[in-house]
Amino acid sequence: MAKNYNNDAQHKFTRSAFKPSLLALAISSCLVAPVMAQEQPRTESELKLERIEVTARRTVESLQEVPVAVTSIGADDIAERGLGSVVEIQQFSPNTTLQASRGTNSTLTAFIRGVGQEDPLWGYEPGVGIYIDDVYVARPQGAVLDILNVERIEVLRGPQGTLYGKNTIGGALKYVTREMTGDSEFAISGTVGSYNQRDVKVTGQIPLIANTLYLGVGYANLQRDGYGEFLTSALPNQDTENYNKDLQAFRLTLEFRPQDNLFFRLNYDKTDDKSNAKGGFRLLPSLLTDAPVPDSVYDSYTSMPTKNRVETEGLSLTAAWDINDNFTLKSITSDRKSYSPTNIDFDNTSIQIFDVPAIYDDKSFTQEFQLNYQNDGFKMVSGVYYYTAESCGVFDAILTVLGQSLGAPGLTREVGGCSNSDSMAAFAQGSYQLDDKWSVTAGLRYTRDEKEAIVRNGLIFDVVYPETGWVPGYVRPDGLTTPVVLDDKASWTKLTPKLGVEYKHSRDTMYYASFSQGFKSGTFNPRATVAEPAANPETVNSYEIGVKSDITDTLRLNATLFQLDHKDRQYISVIPDPNDASALNQRLGNIGRSEATGAELEMLWLASRNLNIYANVGVIDAKFKEAVTFTPTGPIDISDRFTITNTPKTTATIGFSYDMVTDFGDVIFNGNYAYRSAYDLVELDNLLTQDSYGLLNLGVTWLSKSGQWRVGLHGKNLTDEQYLIGNYAFIAPDPANPGGFIPGLGGDNTLIGYYGAPREVSLTVAYRF
Repeated sequence: MAKNYNNDAQHKFTRSAFKPSLLALAISSCLVAPVMAQEQPRTESELKLERIEVTARRTVESLQEVPVAVTSIGADDIAERGLGSVVEIQQFSPNTTLQASRGTNSTLTAFIRGVGQEDPLWGYEPGVGIYIDDVYVARPQGAVLDILNVERIEVLRGPQGTLYGKNTIGGALKYVTREMTGDSEFAISGTVGSYNQRDVKVTGQIPLIANTLYLGVGYANLQRDGYGEFLTSALPNQDTENYNKDLQAFRLTLEFRPQDNLFFRLNYDKTDDKSNAKGGFRLLPSLLTDAPVPDSVYDSYTSMPTKNRVETEGLSLTAAWDINDNFTLKSITSDRKSYSPTNIDFDNTSIQIFDVPAIYDDKSFTQEFQLNYQNDGFKMVSGVYYYTAESCGVFDAILTVLGQSLGAPGLTREVGGCSNSDSMAAFAQGSYQLDDKWSVTAGLRYTRDEKEAIVRNGLIFDVVYPETGWVPGYVRPDGLTTPVVLDDKASWTKLTPKLGVEYKHSRDTMYYASFSQGFKSGTFNPRATVAEPAANPETVNSYEIGVKSDITDTLRLNATLFQLDHKDRQYISVIPDPNDASALNQRLGNIGRSEATGAELEMLWLASRNLNIYANVGVIDAKFKEAVTFTPTGPIDISDRFTITNTPKTTATIGFSYDMVTDFGDVIFNGNYAYRSAYDLVELDNLLTQDSYGLLNLGVTWLSKSGQWRVGLHGKNLTDEQYLIGNYAFIAPDPANPGGFIPGLGGDNTLIGYYGAPREVSLTVAYRF
């Protein structure tokens, strides 16, 4: 399944969707909304920015006092903007990309400041850490979290290696659920919308023992027809909806407060996503079938089952003991697992050119103990952390057409195995107040990582699926296995420091500068064809200066300048065979280095008693400085052929919220325009560039005077922009035929695009008892 890219810069597909006039439309909407109702007089002293609390440094602090680039979106804003899943948060955090990955609806592609994870295969490690209530979610499968009973979502930009550990070299995404109030509460909401959307969410809490023991529940059933359909399929009785949604999520919480200084929280969550596999859009006609390129980017062809499943389940226990006014002891224990049988049709035709049925099976256990200290001049977070995980899977690359051309009934390359990890760490980070103006921050984390991997890889001259019954009538032969090509283990140790200085210029303005380091774990090649050594960890060094300022009581401005040095990037490279100069093998190694510089600006303005205006802008220049490949005569640098993917040079959002107070409740108008400049989607010899585009979103929410009823009407992507969020590219430009291509693996012109959601309108009615 190694990708074969060999093209030059002029052979790129570009999807253009940006209309410059939309920015003017979004700005004008901010100005039009206030005339819909007469403002009620309010003195300037009554207008004041609220305090926003975050846990970016593993303790509760004000957003304006944390010397970290962090965006926080609270529950009220989430509801009023009609946000449904964490991928929509990318609009409100500069230099951030969060997308539902190719092939499924539940696998997350996350990039922050140009750092993320290209390949979701088991064994590869993420670049952005995902957390649910401080519990690490190790795999991207199932990480497109639908919003249920959430208090806020935080996006931490830049390496978080000291407090959060490995695999946060780009940053961290934190999903924080709501703590219980102690009262009996019950809420239900229903949503209907475009493409037959029909969602039901139920949340509630009851005190089992007054002021001591509380039970919370949450349930969501989310359904939607597909944006498109599978036009043909070689299998009978298939569900033909493409880009549909069929998901249920559960959450149970038990909170226990036996006394004022003791707190226990037991969480259980489960998500079962039965949405169909996502079919891609053929950007080139097939050479091996007569099927035309579909009219809609959401339509597809397939020769595979359309069924798909992503099951995730987690259990966590948090215990906190306030020993005295200064010390707090905290324990966080978690056990998580996920299972996903999936079908990915790489060629998206009705014949088996390049089909990949696969199974992902992951388990992880974590234990963290924290000892935190705080007094008037010094505060510290310290602890120890243990992580163990089994990440296993199998995929069958079915190349039937190629096999038949060789005189066999079919051809399948089967790859399977496990990548098991054990990690232990000790960390401490503290801030010391030198005087009324100056403070310093220092932290250090020691991590020992160990990984053991086994890889099976071989060719089978037949059509093979991972399990019996994968397609009707299929029985997997007993004892069918591929040879073990890699069985090895490796370990690494790493120190990741954090150093910073803060200057409190005034009560409302803080300047800061920091150096931080993060690392992504070393790994073995999960597609290895021979025994090869593990790739060492990646490292990111980050330098940052910033300001947090409430310029007035009504205007907040936070800004950051940053520079990243990303070393030892892990990529597949071509390695010469020492025994045969003509034989080249693909190996995973530390062959790349990249740099990024950029700036981020976030603004909130309370323009009047009724009108809030917010905006954010991110700019980044990210590029490869080194990328090594090998030839029989030695290594060469091909960094000019590499590009940083999923990273627009500019991201920007402007939005507003206008609260009209009436005798029958509050009517809140809100909207935003989110712009993203052009970005590449293929890392080596890029073939696909998404041109700049913008999304216009508008909504209106009514809140009853009692606070019990909420009705929201929301429109997203109202101009119906088409924009790429993923791809598969298995072709190469033909140097003898400018504008033509050389077929890739499977013998077809396989260039496939996956797209973001089209225009959607929804109506939500919610009632709180």
